[in-house]
Amino acid sequence: MIVFDNVSKSYPVKGGRRTILKPFTGVFETGLSIGIIGQNGAGKSTLMRLLSGAERPDTGRITRFGRVSWPIGGGGLHPVLTGRENIRFVSRIYDYPFEITYPFVEEFAELGRYMYEPINVYSSGMRARLSFGISMALDFDYYLIDEIISVGDARFRQRCTEIFDERRKRASVILVSHHNNLLKQFCDIGGVLHNGQLQFYHDLDEAIQVHQQIMAH
Repeated sequence: MIVFDNVSKSYPVKGGRRTILKPFTGVFETGLSIGIIGQNGAGKSTLMRLLSGAERPDTGRITRFGRVSWPIGGGGLHPVLTGRENIRFVSRIYDYPFEITYPFVEEFAELGRYMYEPINVYSSGMRARLSFGISMALDFDYYLIDEIISVGDARFRQRCTEIFDERRKRASVILVSHHNNLLKQFCDIGGVLHNGQLQFYHDLDEAIQVHQQIMAH
């Protein structure tokens, strides 16, 4: 599980600070996949970085039990390193054999010679294939997914869905998406982030309905 204890986050802006998350106490339960819903700019990506440990909260404590991925789809790869070098770098960070990781990603991402090119020359679709491939090559207890399943061509999305379904049998997912069909396909419950407040709903349809009402105003 991932436990938030009185966690808050804000950023300095001209004339003051912008609140992303007001003091929040709650648990991201093991075995439950959670869809995070919110308007553009609500702070969903910041929440994912807090969950991963890429950002620290202003107040409170975040306790992680198990291995948590980086926010897949929201970066995490070094732009001047090649695809192959990024795989080696991530494998080393997570103490996972490169000899196992690389063949998996090479087959999944289908980048060919671009594996030997820096990823700052990649298209967004190529970066998505590499990032998703690396994450699926590693075993996490929590996969943090930021919209990546909805990018790329139909074949890539189908491959993502197939391997993602297999991973979800033994891991939890925290998914940020604007697509209700994706949320319903992969998530058990929902969390709505609005005006700095995060509210969990154990009925995913209720979470989607609340978000739609917010968007209508």
